[in-house]
Amino acid sequence: MPLINIIRGETIPVAPLNVRTPVVKLPIWLVVLWETVKALAWLVNGYIRHWYVTLPVTGMTWLHLAHGWQALAGLVGGVTVAATGWAFGHRPSWLRFGWWPIFAKIRRLVYRRRWMAAMVTAGLSISYDKRTIVPEIRRVRCRADCDEVLVRMVTGQIPDDFAKASERLAHTFGVRQVKAIPGPTYATVVLVLMRGDSLHDTVPPLPVPYRPDFTALPIGVQEDGDLYRLRLFGTQVLIVGATGSGKGSVIWSIVRSLANGVTVGLVELWGLDPKGGMELGIGRPLFARFASRDFAEMAAMIEQAAATAQERAARLAGKTRQHTPTVDEPLIVLVIDELANLTAYLTERQLKDRIKAALGIVLTQGRAVGVHVVAAIQDPRKEVLPARGLFPTRIGLRLSEPAEVDMVLGDGMRDRGALCDRIPQTQPGIGYVTLEGDTTPMRVRLTYCDDETVRDMADLYGGAE
Repeated sequence: MPLINIIRGETIPVAPLNVRTPVVKLPIWLVVLWETVKALAWLVNGYIRHWYVTLPVTGMTWLHLAHGWQALAGLVGGVTVAATGWAFGHRPSWLRFGWWPIFAKIRRLVYRRRWMAAMVTAGLSISYDKRTIVPEIRRVRCRADCDEVLVRMVTGQIPDDFAKASERLAHTFGVRQVKAIPGPTYATVVLVLMRGDSLHDTVPPLPVPYRPDFTALPIGVQEDGDLYRLRLFGTQVLIVGATGSGKGSVIWSIVRSLANGVTVGLVELWGLDPKGGMELGIGRPLFARFASRDFAEMAAMIEQAAATAQERAARLAGKTRQHTPTVDEPLIVLVIDELANLTAYLTERQLKDRIKAALGIVLTQGRAVGVHVVAAIQDPRKEVLPARGLFPTRIGLRLSEPAEVDMVLGDGMRDRGALCDRIPQTQPGIGYVTLEGDTTPMRVRLTYCDDETVRDMADLYGGAE
């Protein structure tokens, strides 16, 4: 209730209590001292934080003042000679411990300068309590063609938020592509910024392994420059790409990695080429069984593979979870070019139903018993290949539309960096690989085997008549 005064019969409200803000007077010398301490603290923090710059500068300044420019020139010259000798003498260690750490510090400054604007314009900043909160750069690591930026996300964010903004970030920082990968700890994400393209040049055929390692078959090159090794044990492989995208490169790269296994009898290749043998016929001697025109023969081959898978599964049940290939019981690989001709475009309904039923058995039961499928197809739609989900390993080459990327590789894969629709027509053999349970697509380029290379390989390693 407001206070009132009664004067001469009138009610007059009393003015509210006026609380004055206390004023503390400080002497000018104390204010100057406080600001000086703040400035010194800022300088010391900057000196310690950027020790990799300030410490060498301080040391060289002291050396120049104490011993003259000759000593400084001698030190700089000696370090230059030692670094040059290190770089030429053992380049891997020079890059790892010398050049890349220095380059990472420079790149960190570049990212910090554009970071606030990038986060705000990409929609990755959060407004809270009249403040703008942005993710924080924790660490920058550099490699030959990419930078890895470890980012501390703002509360409430997830890595997919960065994946959806990856194209905006790529244009902001002037790089070819940005991929978002879940970080090593919670609330972190690793942004991989691709500066160059190590896959621009055609990859020549790789040496044929003396004994194929079915867990790591070398078939191409990864984006970081290392060999890409395909795991065939425990999986089925689906290759999807438009015309001229390099599906043949994938097929022959896999066959080449298995060629010596064919020679020694550890591997049997069964070829099915519904296009009349145009793709696989050139390597006919490598295949233990081959069909190219008779669809009934193809159906019988797939049914035989299904029967083999069921027989092995019954015999190995309770003994082992992974079949080990031997000469008496080799690894069987069905190589199918243009699978849609068998599952969708075949007009004989009875044959089509037989193929679908047998193929389903092979795809579901053959992985653990040494019966595998490597199939190529152009059209990734579900009605064309109903068993698409039974291929744990999928390789997406150049595709026509953005929607096809998720259709082939899985939901959200295009946001995570699998830009199959952006692969140029002039770069066949480039694609993205996804594995079952792995949310990060891997960009690779498969080796290119021309017709002469395939013929030579078939003559050297083939044993079929």
